Amino acid sequence: MSKPVDRVLTVPNLISFARLLGVPIFLYLFLVPHADIAAAAVLAVGGTSDWIDGWVARRLNQVSRLGELLDPFADRLYIVATLLAFTVRDIVPWQFTAALVARDVAMGGLLALLRSRGFAPPPVHYLGKAATFVLLAAFPLLLLATVVPASATIAGACGWAFAWWGVVLYWVAGALYLMQSVRAMAGARTATATTT
Repeated sequence: MSKPVDRVLTVPNLISFARLLGVPIFLYLFLVPHADIAAAAVLAVGGTSDWIDGWVARRLNQVSRLGELLDPFADRLYIVATLLAFTVRDIVPWQFTAALVARDVAMGGLLALLRSRGFAPPPVHYLGKAATFVLLAAFPLLLLATVVPASATIAGACGWAFAWWGVVLYWVAGALYLMQSVRAMAGARTATATTT
C-alpha cells in the first residue's frame, strides 16, 4: 500500500478538484448570464465543502501531500475570484477586496522568501482555517441579500458581520504565519552559527 503522502487519486482530492471546477462555473453564472441564484448555490456548495475534504481525508486515512496543497489553493481561488466578481458587480466595495487581496499578496511574498531560503511553508493555523470558513460563509449571504430583497436585512447583516470578522481573522492569521516564519529562519541562523 502506498504512503499517504504519495497518493493522488483519493476521495478528498477528487472533492478538491470538484471545488476548483466550481470557480469558473460560479464566475460564468455570476458575470455572464447574471444567473445569481444558481451562482449563489455554486458558491454555497463550494464554501460548505471546504471542510468536507479534510474530514474525509482523516476519516478514510487518505491524507496526501497533494491534498495539503490543493485544499488551501482552492480556498484562496474561491476567495479571490469571488471578491473580484463581487467588486465588478458592486456587491462589496473595492476597499474590502483590497484588504483581503493585500493579505494574500503579502503571504505570497512570505512563501516565496521561505522557499528561496529552503524553508517549507508554515503549518496551517486554526485561525487561518477559521478565517477562511467565515469568509466562505459570508459570500453566499452577501449574494443572497442582493438577489433576494426579502432577505436583505437579515442576510445582509449576517453576511457583513461574517465578512468583517473574516477580514480581521485573515490578517491575524497572516501575522501568526509571519511570526512562525521569522522564528524558523532565526532558529536556522542560530543553529548555523553554533555549528560554525
